[in-house]
Amino acid sequence: MKYIKNAKIILKDRIVEGKALAYSDKIEAITCECAIPEGAEVIDAKGAYVAPGFIDIHIHGYLGEDASDGSAEGIRKMAEGIAKNGVTSWLPTTMTVSKAELEKAFEVISSLMEESKTWNGATILGVNAEGPYINPKKKGAQAEEHILKPEASFFKKYASLIKIATLAPETDENLSCIRELARDTDILLSMGHTDATYEQAIEAIQNGVKHVTHLFNAQTALQHRNPGVVGAALSTDVTAELICDTFHIHKGLFSLVAAAKGDKLVLITDCTRGGGMPDGEYTLGGQKIYVKGIECKLEDGTIAGSVLKMNDAVYNVLNNTTLSVPQVVAAASLAPAKAIGVDKTKGSIEVGKDADLIIADENFRIKKTIIGGEIRYEA
Repeated sequence: MKYIKNAKIILKDRIVEGKALAYSDKIEAITCECAIPEGAEVIDAKGAYVAPGFIDIHIHGYLGEDASDGSAEGIRKMAEGIAKNGVTSWLPTTMTVSKAELEKAFEVISSLMEESKTWNGATILGVNAEGPYINPKKKGAQAEEHILKPEASFFKKYASLIKIATLAPETDENLSCIRELARDTDILLSMGHTDATYEQAIEAIQNGVKHVTHLFNAQTALQHRNPGVVGAALSTDVTAELICDTFHIHKGLFSLVAAAKGDKLVLITDCTRGGGMPDGEYTLGGQKIYVKGIECKLEDGTIAGSVLKMNDAVYNVLNNTTLSVPQVVAAASLAPAKAIGVDKTKGSIEVGKDADLIIADENFRIKKTIIGGEIRYEA
């Protein structure tokens, strides 16, 4: 048994102080510090936060690598890099590239899932397939030549691997692909890169869509006579992703979205291979992207993903809202865990759940990342 003492332990609804967290590969107990046996392995948190590890369910790249490359070494490098940002598990996220490239990426990621349980980085939980079934009108930084009409059979072939799939419902004739995937798979169906009207979005939700990809970005806006996809997302119980880098979304909207979505708000990074790298030129889905500070754009100025770190997203929301620390941490841990159906084992500090933990200061700079009870990163 191992222990963390002298910590502010972030639970789902409160912060506990003056207790010790006991863990093995699972969380064993929250107990009195006086109960720590002599000679036990103890981490002194020195008053820092202990929180559930973050779960990034939408991340394309990091440290010069990209999930769509189909590189095992690249995935390993990303996993190790994002663990330094407090991410303990993740969904490598593919883009609208050719089917052959998608199949290669899926197969490589699938082959690494078992290894990822013990490697020196964040654990792979599956894949997020963002595209290729999107609307060219809202393609954003996705490559138009690889956009396809929705087809359930391709995703069904990888149904045990794909945890989230983004589609544009208005391009799905009679919503047949959405209905088939909702009926036959456990894939979380998400609306994104879509020109759907409010009415089309609501119909899609009624037929199996339960999630919205990077709310506000690459979708129909909220207008008082045309509520659009944003209006549908805010007025129903779908989960909604938010890129809280203060560039994709104005910080003044964080509170409004949080008030509308409650525990259905999911923080994501949507990070590209430019994340963790110096300013400069990189690629995304075969297209050149330019990173400058927190901005990531195509040559024509189109926003192209982000360079956001998950711990910075948490800090940005805390710094720009009146939400409590447990509420914001849950948006980066428990909410994504629930969205993809892994909340029985991950997403919060509860007895019996995996010992995926972070120790962080008041600004959520990461001091230690613990995955499956083992220290995988130490500042």
